[in-house]
Amino acid sequence: MPATVAQHLELRDRHGRVARDLRLSLTDRCNLRCTYCMPAEGLPWLPTADTLTDAEVVRLARIAVGTLGVDQVRFTGGEPLLRRSLEDIVGAVAALRTPGGTRPEISLTTNGLGLAHRAAALRGAGLDRVNISLDAVERERYAQIARRDRLPDVIAGIDAATAAGLTPVKLNTVLMRGVNEDQAVPLLAFALERGHQLRFIEQMPLGPRHTWSRDAFVPSAEIRALLAARFALTPIGRDDDAAPATLWRVDPSPGLPGGTVGIIASVSEPFCGACDRTRITADGQMRTCLFSRTETDLRTPLRAGASDEDIAALWAGATWHKPAGHGIDDAGFEPPDRTMSAIGG
Repeated sequence: MPATVAQHLELRDRHGRVARDLRLSLTDRCNLRCTYCMPAEGLPWLPTADTLTDAEVVRLARIAVGTLGVDQVRFTGGEPLLRRSLEDIVGAVAALRTPGGTRPEISLTTNGLGLAHRAAALRGAGLDRVNISLDAVERERYAQIARRDRLPDVIAGIDAATAAGLTPVKLNTVLMRGVNEDQAVPLLAFALERGHQLRFIEQMPLGPRHTWSRDAFVPSAEIRALLAARFALTPIGRDDDAAPATLWRVDPSPGLPGGTVGIIASVSEPFCGACDRTRITADGQMRTCLFSRTETDLRTPLRAGASDEDIAALWAGATWHKPAGHGIDDAGFEPPDRTMSAIGG
């Protein structure tokens, strides 16, 4: 491992990027079957024995925050609300401090099912904000995409998150050609009306095998054109260099307040050069990129008695070799063997 990595105790790669944002998956299981994410019958779930325990999750978070300087922790899945102990995990991570003495920002990416009953408790435990998936505001269309008729429950979760102060509530939408492009304008109207921040995410090749094609995904330029037919947009840029979403200011319009909308253009306008993320799957495998075809096993040394320093050095050493980009446009690109739900968003 290069001396600079060992000396500075940070997740620095050979391209000069430093990972400060940890995406920590709590389960590969989900209670929806979204068409772009998994087949209708679901996927083979991880055995319980292979999944990180609560203590292991918290220990890895402690190493990331306390030793490696991570200052943002986002819990993902699958669906992280399926983890019954989520409030306890959030509370433990909220007690952590970086080497500089700051508390990490804690967020959650969720489909919103069950959030109505847990938002207040999660806020009390230390959760700062949520990202909630919402691919349609028409009930029938939502059910078609999610393969479950649960839109009212999702909206209840959105409302509960707002009431609990888990703000800004960010709504994540994947547009698919021939499926829900016509939902772009209604979704933005829904978000503006309620004061939420909508983020369109380009569909990525991380679903079931052979279900993604460039002809099917809706690129950023087309999303902007769809929105511009109804709204006046002014480019803002990114909140910071490492932020995945490019933002636009939305002017007020008849019946609607103004706000912002973002597009995460991972495919058509990649932002790999500013990536600051590191990922751990629910079974304790560290990934430097969503599209990695290799992983670094942290669970085995964790269970074999490795020290925090040993785990930190392993993590930092693997990060040093993070590739410059995801390589979607490279000849011979192959998507990872795991789907998004098994990686963690």
